Amino acid sequence: MPSRLSPLPWPEIFVYWLLSFGSHLYSFYQLHKFSKEHEAGLQREFQLENGLFNGFKRDPSDFEWSFWTEWAKKSLLWTLVGHGVLSRLAAIFHPRLKVLALFVFDFLAASSLLGFKGVGVLLLQLSVAFSVAQLRKPPLAWIVNLLLLSTIHIQPLQHIQRGWYSTEEEYYLLLFSVAVCGLRFISFSLEHCWSPLECGRVAQLFWLFSYTFYHPFFYNGPIITFKAYAEQMRKPADENSGQESVFGYVLVRSARVILWWVLAEYMIHVMYMHSIHSNETYIEMLPPWALGGLALALVQFFYVKYLVLFGLPSMLATLDGLVPPKLPRCVSIMHSFTGMWRHFDEGLYRWLIRYIYVPLGGSRHGPLSKVFSTGVAFAFVCFWHGGQDYLRYWALMNWAGVLVENAIRSLFGSSRLHSVVEQNFSLATRRRCAALLCAFSTAMLILSNLVFLGGTHVGRIFWKRVFVQGWSTVAPPMLAFLYCFAQVGLERTSSPL
Repeated sequence: MPSRLSPLPWPEIFVYWLLSFGSHLYSFYQLHKFSKEHEAGLQREFQLENGLFNGFKRDPSDFEWSFWTEWAKKSLLWTLVGHGVLSRLAAIFHPRLKVLALFVFDFLAASSLLGFKGVGVLLLQLSVAFSVAQLRKPPLAWIVNLLLLSTIHIQPLQHIQRGWYSTEEEYYLLLFSVAVCGLRFISFSLEHCWSPLECGRVAQLFWLFSYTFYHPFFYNGPIITFKAYAEQMRKPADENSGQESVFGYVLVRSARVILWWVLAEYMIHVMYMHSIHSNETYIEMLPPWALGGLALALVQFFYVKYLVLFGLPSMLATLDGLVPPKLPRCVSIMHSFTGMWRHFDEGLYRWLIRYIYVPLGGSRHGPLSKVFSTGVAFAFVCFWHGGQDYLRYWALMNWAGVLVENAIRSLFGSSRLHSVVEQNFSLATRRRCAALLCAFSTAMLILSNLVFLGGTHVGRIFWKRVFVQGWSTVAPPMLAFLYCFAQVGLERTSSPL
């Protein structure tokens, strides 16, 4: 594939933008119509809530959004604000004590939400991870940390931990904390095995505590490596004060997060996509345009949701002098599996590359090593998310998608085929061909995301309705619109695959 893009005539690009934007709006409108027509049935089955916007119901079926929204109202929003205020005060009055002050506050915030028993679980795992890391044997560190992560799936232990809390939501908060902290323990352990901090063990333990309980990233990420955290937090205060106007920065970034939150809430008020995809009968009933709207709405809501969930913590981390991973890139301009993994959750992608893909050989030792390293990375992601059947299918689809894209890239990058393509096709034609290939890749990418977001039953029905029953009526126009999406994505990212 060509490594650089040829500019297309602006009227052609305009048509692609128009068709992409128009298809989004029309498919969303059709899904909105279907939602309103079946509102009574959805209300009976899924208990739609009274909406924040007058005349609308609210679909609360997305567990993750409802879960974090409720916790934000209860306490998380206020503890995050408290972290930010303390950070600025410490930076102004006593910069050398900022990290210590933040650690004390963050530890107390975690204790207030998880309780001392919940924090005790994390402290026990932290102690085990720290002790094993002192041996500086990466395989042993991996084995122990994987065993620690697997404790969240032990049913007798789950039963005991549920008994610590009065609500299921409190237990799930502990579960999420253990899962995310597990990635931090692995990061610390491997970094210590490779290149430990040049300080005493007490100082090393302090930095692990600070890294583990760092409040903006504590419950849900985004993920940052221990090496990056320690290096950036240890910089002198004058190197960390890169914002000319802290107030202006906070105002702009806060306004963006609020706007994303309003957009997410608006989506679940006008389109009941999460309730609809939970019932196979409704998915079977959807008209073709509304079916496409359901697929787009599910993945777009997931994107906007993580703009909110990562947006506020990333803003606070930036004020603390950290360089957080970039926020997710819009899924409508994602035209490859590779691009999705690189640009949606950049922190997790970097973590997987640094601690799994590269140590296992990656692309340095030939194609088989690359296949194996990629497969292990996806296997770990599946295990970390819970390892359920639908996650295995999702991981396999993504692994296969990445391998096929890499194979096509290698094929077109070979000297013989590359010279044939250069001699017979213009740059513009090559770009159109790349977009056509990307359209098929995007179709499979959306299908895999539907399996992840809705389960195997959602993916199965979409496959049947689009590619089996609708192979001549639904699939061709869908691929045509995905071709337009790909052209818009190529225009924005300036990279074919």
